[in-house]
Amino acid sequence: MPELYHQTIAELSAALEAGSLSSVALTEAVIARTAAVEAKVQAFIHYDAEDALTQARASDERRAAGKALGPLEGIPLGIKDILAVEGQPLRCASKILDNFVSPYDATVIAKLRAAGAVLWGRLNMDEFAMGSSTENSAYVTTANPWDLERIPGGSSGGSAAALAAGEAIATIGTDTGGSIRQPAALCGVVGMKPTYGLVSRYGLVAFASSLDQAGPMSRTVEDAAILLQAMLGKDPLDSTSIAMPEVPDFRAELKTRKGPWKLGVPREFLAEGIDPEVKANIEAAIDWYRQQGSEIVDISLPHTHLSVPVYYIIATAEASSNLARFDGVRYGHRSAEANDALSLFTKSRGEGFGDEVKRRIILGTYVLSSGYYDAYYLRAQKVRTLIRRDFETAFEQVDAILSPTSPTPAFKRGERSDDPLAMYLSDIYTIAVNLAGLPALSLPSGLTSEGLPIGLQVIGKAFGEADLFAVAHAFEQAHDYHRQVAAI
Repeated sequence: MPELYHQTIAELSAALEAGSLSSVALTEAVIARTAAVEAKVQAFIHYDAEDALTQARASDERRAAGKALGPLEGIPLGIKDILAVEGQPLRCASKILDNFVSPYDATVIAKLRAAGAVLWGRLNMDEFAMGSSTENSAYVTTANPWDLERIPGGSSGGSAAALAAGEAIATIGTDTGGSIRQPAALCGVVGMKPTYGLVSRYGLVAFASSLDQAGPMSRTVEDAAILLQAMLGKDPLDSTSIAMPEVPDFRAELKTRKGPWKLGVPREFLAEGIDPEVKANIEAAIDWYRQQGSEIVDISLPHTHLSVPVYYIIATAEASSNLARFDGVRYGHRSAEANDALSLFTKSRGEGFGDEVKRRIILGTYVLSSGYYDAYYLRAQKVRTLIRRDFETAFEQVDAILSPTSPTPAFKRGERSDDPLAMYLSDIYTIAVNLAGLPALSLPSGLTSEGLPIGLQVIGKAFGEADLFAVAHAFEQAHDYHRQVAAI
């Protein structure tokens, strides 16, 4: 068996249930691992070891009293620094929230507490979730555990890197345009974005409200299913959350939902711009499904090429609106140089926000301004509808869609810092899924010749998470990629 910190939720939950392991011992192993590697990885913005051990002791007491709360009981989870955890810093990796401490729990956090999880640490990210490399944090630059000179992806780079390095048993990220799936692919872990509305956004600091969605990052598909089961549900505090007519037992369904399936491969996703090794790897994965009897269907998503510009109009417009609340008046950074109302706003925001956030606020304000709203924002919303209809048409023919998660493996730090367009294209295979509100999952599918992880993306129908998990689980069970760990 691997070290405790590299084992799965399912394995550790069984050991805890059997009494051969305590939550305190498991949490101590994770804390010790973090102490050993964090200086290299820099996945955390903040953590409180004593608080985590206090939670672990409470978990062991519940278990001893026969009151264990489920498979997450006693499992240490890392949390992206964009979800509110009562009494812990909530900075969104931004100086504008440098001293802010959350007064309440996000609904996702409350649900994880209710499931018995040990909430462990605040994980680094691109500031306000704006980025694809976790180089935009105001605090630290997170490294990819597979190669410390490379980026871990973003914006949930800290969540992916901590998991890959063994600094948490699983983590929670958020996905606005691929921010769970892309770093999961680059760090060799599983990352899952649920159907929009399936998981409450209450307590998730908003970047783009019509796109943001919290989701699990884990070592296996089964672990992702366990986490999502605990996180989902209609929330009266979030008007966009949706109650599924019937919530399946995702973990149990992994054993009952078997192929073969009809799987679509979008011809646009394997065209130019993709790294040759990534393309060969994904084609090999598709061929594996074919050999198992699944029907591979050539499909078209004809508006894919428009997904990046549409996303960066809609997302920046919503960001411009959402981030207007950070004005130096009510909470967050207030400039010491301000001497009137106007300078209070401009100096506080100018000092508090980083370059990428400023870039997106300016772009979003522009596309919403008088004379440009119809030309940009309204037109982008119309094209978004066309992108969603492309998927609806495709799902009339297939059960799920296979594609690469990222067009390239992890790139070197600083390589794209001066080229925002090249950085934005890192999410070209993931963005359309958010625009359509669909569920999607990235799972490890191999390594490049340089030993860098590659991710296979599986896209499902709206609220088709059970089928999505089953398709991905079948591939995972036939391969050992999820058992490969970074040698750090």
